[in-house]
Amino acid sequence: MKLEGLHILMTYQCTCECDHCFVWGSPWQTGTLTLEQIEQILAQAKEADVTSVYFEGGEPFLYYAILVQAVRKAADMGFSVGIVSNAYWANSVADAEEWLHPFVERLADLTVSSDLFHCSEPMGERPQNALVAAKWLNIPSGMISVAQPNADAQQSHGQIEEESAVMYRGRAVEKLAPRATRHPWEGFNACPHEDLREPGRIHLDPLGNLQICQGITIGNLFEKPLQQICEEYDADAHPICGPLLYGGPAALVNEYNFPHESSYADACHLCYAARISLRPRFPGQLSPDQMYGVIK
Repeated sequence: MKLEGLHILMTYQCTCECDHCFVWGSPWQTGTLTLEQIEQILAQAKEADVTSVYFEGGEPFLYYAILVQAVRKAADMGFSVGIVSNAYWANSVADAEEWLHPFVERLADLTVSSDLFHCSEPMGERPQNALVAAKWLNIPSGMISVAQPNADAQQSHGQIEEESAVMYRGRAVEKLAPRATRHPWEGFNACPHEDLREPGRIHLDPLGNLQICQGITIGNLFEKPLQQICEEYDADAHPICGPLLYGGPAALVNEYNFPHESSYADACHLCYAARISLRPRFPGQLSPDQMYGVIK
């Protein structure tokens, strides 16, 4: 497996507890990277020929001093660097400029998340302030937004772009799936969002877990080098990725024959339900607990 991008979840903690969040971000979540760990991660990413890193969460600005140093280190190492934030810190444009100033000429992208799950309007005042300040500072920026259930929005593929439909995994299964139109489980015979064989980019959580999709782990960077994990990864042999590759979430039902419902909101919903049932059987591959709503 060849990686170009590494999306680093600095923390599971967040200022918000959005209904659509598939990492279960909240003020009560645990798990945060130290600067020493981030430096170790960046060194391994460089050795594995990764060219792009994103700092995400949770909300990475909660650990602002560490974020500033991490971005500086990554930029100095030659990575293309991005940040994803909900812009809770942008109380005014002037305030936002102060927060963003250390990232000038170091960030290739600032992505602000803003939708009805975060605030009362699709583009609330703080995200607007952050985008204006980024423009003034010549920091490339953009916005991602997730539509309400049953809204007319396109399905996302990999990284969310523009307004995208809800993916019913994580907290969305608990909070939003009851509002969604359901479809027979047999029809979910492909993974519509991720390339599980050659993803190009992968997520790394604060505990070191490398997740090819949130909650599907292929190794731990603190236990084995990133380059070695990439070289040894065999998608077809992975107990979750293998069935998903040849038959989507429906193949998990057929392969493992666990109790299931007759219909689901989307492919992610069926896949997430399957993984909940299969976690006792595959604890190493279906981890960590945080991705399944277990707050420690």
